[in-house]
Amino acid sequence: MAVPPAAPQARGAGRHLRLGLLVAVLVLVADQASKTAVLHWSLDWSVQLYRITPFLDFVALWNYGISYGLFPQGEEGRWVLVAVKVAAALLFAVWLSRTHRRLDAIALGLLIGGAIGNAVDRVVYGAVFDFVSLHAFGYRWYVFNLADVAVVVGVGLLLYDTVFSRASNSPPSAAP
Repeated sequence: MAVPPAAPQARGAGRHLRLGLLVAVLVLVADQASKTAVLHWSLDWSVQLYRITPFLDFVALWNYGISYGLFPQGEEGRWVLVAVKVAAALLFAVWLSRTHRRLDAIALGLLIGGAIGNAVDRVVYGAVFDFVSLHAFGYRWYVFNLADVAVVVGVGLLLYDTVFSRASNSPPSAAP
């Protein structure tokens, strides 16, 4: 008995799922590789701040709190944060499995990879390793890592898609 071919929409969903999962894996690998490299490299630094460019420094910093070091967590809080990140990654994966949009798949892959990347740090080290420090005109931003960048870009892409792409697909309202 012949199996009917999959509907075009189902094939697109599978392709977007694979794309999102590929992005998630690439983010996770790049995040963990960069953290491992800078962590080991920082052991040889004679200074706390290692200047890369006039606006970029590397600094070895352990984040025991939530975003930007807020609300430092004890041992119980560490595992709560791991559970939250894993739950978020699972919810994003469910969303990813249902999306039919390439941009959504990329954004969700970034969110999944970033969440898992920082969860791995909490499991292995008890804290998230942050090392990128941007600064300009006497101002310094928060220290972050590639997983954080992936999360911010993922959220930005979802917001962009919601505001611009989907709004352009909406029918114009009738004039009074």
